[in-house]
Amino acid sequence: MEIIITALFGLESLVRQDLEHIGYDKSDIQVQDGQVILSVPKSKVAQAVARVNLWVRHGERVLLSLGTYRATTFDDFFEGIEKMPWEEWIPDSFAFHVNGYSRKSQLFGIPACQSLCKKAIVKRLIEKGRGKGSQYIVENPDVGLLNVRFGIVSDQVRVMMDTSGDGLHKRGYRPLRHIAPIKETLASGLVMLSKYQPFGYEAVVDPCCGSGTIVIESALAGLNIAPGLRREFDAQKWPFIGSQVFVEAREEAKDMIIKPSKDGAFYYGSDVDGRAVSNAIQNARAAGVESVTRFKTADLKDQDPSALAEWTGIDRQLVVCNPPYGGRMMTEEEATELFVSIGHTYLDRDGFCKKGIRLTVISPEDSFEKAVGRNADKRIKLYNGNIKCQMNHYFRMRKSI
Repeated sequence: MEIIITALFGLESLVRQDLEHIGYDKSDIQVQDGQVILSVPKSKVAQAVARVNLWVRHGERVLLSLGTYRATTFDDFFEGIEKMPWEEWIPDSFAFHVNGYSRKSQLFGIPACQSLCKKAIVKRLIEKGRGKGSQYIVENPDVGLLNVRFGIVSDQVRVMMDTSGDGLHKRGYRPLRHIAPIKETLASGLVMLSKYQPFGYEAVVDPCCGSGTIVIESALAGLNIAPGLRREFDAQKWPFIGSQVFVEAREEAKDMIIKPSKDGAFYYGSDVDGRAVSNAIQNARAAGVESVTRFKTADLKDQDPSALAEWTGIDRQLVVCNPPYGGRMMTEEEATELFVSIGHTYLDRDGFCKKGIRLTVISPEDSFEKAVGRNADKRIKLYNGNIKCQMNHYFRMRKSI
């Protein structure tokens, strides 16, 4: 069977790495735009659903694929849904919702397809004895809720069930938020795409830390703490997946946590807003990484390379930040001024990194590059919510003459 992990565009390769990290072979992993497909034996599906939900650090949802077929008409679509063994997947009295999408296909009326899918499932369940002879079945959300999804791409229908519930970016440690927080999955992705090596004598520093997400996600990865360890998932309540595999997956995850050394912190965050810093400290404590993180109230302009080296005790810093930008928290003019300030603090006058610095900034497309006057040494297209963005990574230093 196949497990589908959806991902933000640009983070798919990191999802593959997440899966390989917990032992899945690369030959069983397919990377596509916006999703990664993991093939597992049917006997291992329940275990895989639990482990993938707990461990995928850069994915958005874990969907269990129930089947695929070709459909170019509404009749084809209805019949394909009706043939599936829904009585095995939807427990008695469970409610279920249907959502879907269509791309490059003859069937593009999503509301009509959603309605047909629901009717086909109900018809199948009634034929298999649900409803006790009536034309209706009982759906009680208090008993349980399943989210059925379909995707139609190039006339090929894939029917899936959402095993995650809340999106995987909701780790469970961040009830206290700053304005316009970055998604946890994207925050972790920025650090990993910057080729950070945990505890490699390079500190991660976010000088615009807000609620601390980039710092906390870096620490979670560094300590090998499963990102889903502190939250619940929909599939725990399903009879054909169940809670026991999640219990076992959590025990496995706890055994894999790396105990921090006594050498101090490697993950630092600062912000000009003292309330945001207080929230970051509480969020780090909730995530279980307070021992390796440090936060303080400070203006970005005062966090230059020498100040960072003194604070962290390390002479190499990976500065990663998601600064406010136009259309999000400030005007475009104010955002440009902030970008210039970041560049002035961490780059020299020609846009090369100051000594001991690597810099990663996410911004709307090439706006940061224009502000600092030099193209990034590495750039990756990403999305921050609905905003098309670019990760700008600077690592080159001026060559000595």
